[in-house]
Amino acid sequence: MAQVFSKRAELIVKLMVLGLAVLLVATVAWAMPQDRAYLALGEPDQQPIPFSHKHHVGDDGIDCRYCHTTVETSAFAGLPSTQICLSCHSQLYVDAPALAPLHESAASGRPIVWRRVHLLPDFVYFNHSVHVTKGVGCVECHGHIDQMPLTWRVRPLQMQWCLGCHRDPSAHLRPASQVFAMTETDALAPRDRAPLPQIEGKRRRTDCSTCHR
Repeated sequence: MAQVFSKRAELIVKLMVLGLAVLLVATVAWAMPQDRAYLALGEPDQQPIPFSHKHHVGDDGIDCRYCHTTVETSAFAGLPSTQICLSCHSQLYVDAPALAPLHESAASGRPIVWRRVHLLPDFVYFNHSVHVTKGVGCVECHGHIDQMPLTWRVRPLQMQWCLGCHRDPSAHLRPASQVFAMTETDALAPRDRAPLPQIEGKRRRTDCSTCHR
């Protein structure tokens, strides 16, 4: 039987397949966050100011929404502006060396460049306000932020981890009044576990277009 493709044609096809594979790997790598590799779980990131959630949330009892002002209304939870920080630190610890970047920001008008700890690729759509409205507590994704002297990631934030909750969210939901409580969902008192918000059906929660747009 005669050979359908010449050796030259076979070589070209193999090179094209190899090129497509390299292009696919490069595309995935490009879509990942560009400024740094993902931090390992439990590894704090270096910040311009060593902000302690343990002190501000755990000790002082500051509500998440005081700094993350758009968490209930926007896809992005928001990062604290210089003016939010100065609402306390224009009077407290004014001369602390660690707060020098804060006062430089106030003087120059340039915002503090906080480094994101919880990163998702650009091809993933995540909306904080939807999760908050539907009763997903902060601790479900961010862990006990009130116990972190420096912020680190405690959840993998990978697709299968997200889908695990989307397929069966009941164990992860709480009433709206408890969303910002720093208590594990399964440790809430019975009176604090109901009523739960209404959520979309399983098909909609697990549809590709829900998170990939």
